[in-house]
Amino acid sequence: MAKRESQAKVAVFPASFDPLTNGHLDVVERALGIFDRLVLAVAFNTEKEGTFTKDERLAMLRSVFGDEPRVDVTAFDNLTVDFAMEIGAKVIIRGLRAMSDFEYEFEMALMNKHLYPEVETVFMMASQKYLYVSSSRLKELVRLGRSVDAFVPAVVAKKLQEKLGRATLG
Repeated sequence: MAKRESQAKVAVFPASFDPLTNGHLDVVERALGIFDRLVLAVAFNTEKEGTFTKDERLAMLRSVFGDEPRVDVTAFDNLTVDFAMEIGAKVIIRGLRAMSDFEYEFEMALMNKHLYPEVETVFMMASQKYLYVSSSRLKELVRLGRSVDAFVPAVVAKKLQEKLGRATLG
């Protein structure tokens, strides 16, 4: 009989979450079906200006996932694989929508494997209904007066409208 591990299976899902989308929610839900604990880690690059500040992104994530005891929300500004090792995560979750995503993520996974062979990268394909949803596309819709309610949690839609919007056309 195989020896049962007593240590929880922890994965980190790093992303800019600028903004959080329903595609992210889909990956989180599916990852929680595999892992005991999931750390949502806002990847924050001080040299790259985003739509939302680090604190705004963290607040939106906490608003959406605050009642889920298996989800932790935090931010980091170092290498993802270094962050994973710091928190004891042996798995990095990456969502993929297109072949162009795969090429970049594959190269990153190989470099991470070189740095820390014990850390695995798990690629999760986006559900078909989210293949075309990207944060830049959603921000463009809001700037041009369109609703993004079908693509993001309500708190995110409200914050996008406050930050970028004009009168909604529907």
